[in-house]
Amino acid sequence: MLFKHNPSASDPANQLQRMTVTYFAELGLFTQSLSEAGDGKFTVTYNPPPGAEREKTQLGLEFDPDVRALEEMEVDLHGSKTRAMDMGREVNGWFSDCFGWDVICVYMPKGSTRQVLGNLAPKAVADGTKRGDSSTSWFSTLTAYVPESLKGKEEKEKEEGITFADCAPYLVVTEESVRDVSSRLPDGAEMDVTKFRPNIVLEGAGEAYEEDFWGAISILPSHAANGDRMDEESSEVEILLTQNCIRCQSLNIDYTNGTYANTQEGAVLKKLMKDRRVDQAKKYSPVFGRYGFLGGKGEGRGGVVHVGDEVRLSKRNGERTTFYWPGLM
Repeated sequence: MLFKHNPSASDPANQLQRMTVTYFAELGLFTQSLSEAGDGKFTVTYNPPPGAEREKTQLGLEFDPDVRALEEMEVDLHGSKTRAMDMGREVNGWFSDCFGWDVICVYMPKGSTRQVLGNLAPKAVADGTKRGDSSTSWFSTLTAYVPESLKGKEEKEKEEGITFADCAPYLVVTEESVRDVSSRLPDGAEMDVTKFRPNIVLEGAGEAYEEDFWGAISILPSHAANGDRMDEESSEVEILLTQNCIRCQSLNIDYTNGTYANTQEGAVLKKLMKDRRVDQAKKYSPVFGRYGFLGGKGEGRGGVVHVGDEVRLSKRNGERTTFYWPGLM
């Protein structure tokens, strides 16, 4: 996660400004790529806009860096706090040079999580509660700071945690819904699915926005779908879809120039306002996609999924869900 550092701000609360693409369109100029060597590394590339005097530059990082010499700091993302590590002068300096202002990059150590607030966590959905309300026990907040190594097995199983993703670890969209958005653009223009920032894109829904009513999906590895024996590395994976993804003006960003688009492609949010304000709790914002969490119980749940795997709808809701996260309008 990146923060704009404003050390001269009179209010200490304003000295660190969390950077998201909604408010910092320049973030659209950065791309990431995994190392083909499978060595736990990835590369961040800064792609300057056309006509800029800057040159493309890259930074290599590790998924699990050595944090022993790094400074710890508190991070608050949508009211869900955690501890993170300041990545230090070299990494911060690279990002600062790209943006033209002081930037601090922070890393959440392996095994650390943030608490899922509101009604997004699967257990909150199951028991009908809302995490993070004023009535929430102080103990539930405290557990967000307890290291994983100090938690008992029962405590690990009952908590749903996330890292720096906004509200959930998975975001599911369908090709059919993306095509519907493309149909609202000028002839020949196609909606860039990456602007929706999904990590699971499905094809084969009966119609656009059918996923509004999905409660859970099961991903079956392709070879298992053909009748082959499954092992621990290729078992069926369940994704619980708990709430809608409420959309903002980040859909209007021109990722080539790192600015808000001044064409019809910069009016995607407005186009969705017409008929996609379908979440009764968020009547002034459109919905696109479903937030998801890993299903199953206990340790060892999950598995490996691949492009082309078969996906089955395992739960369909009778009505649309209503999103709630305290403090998020």
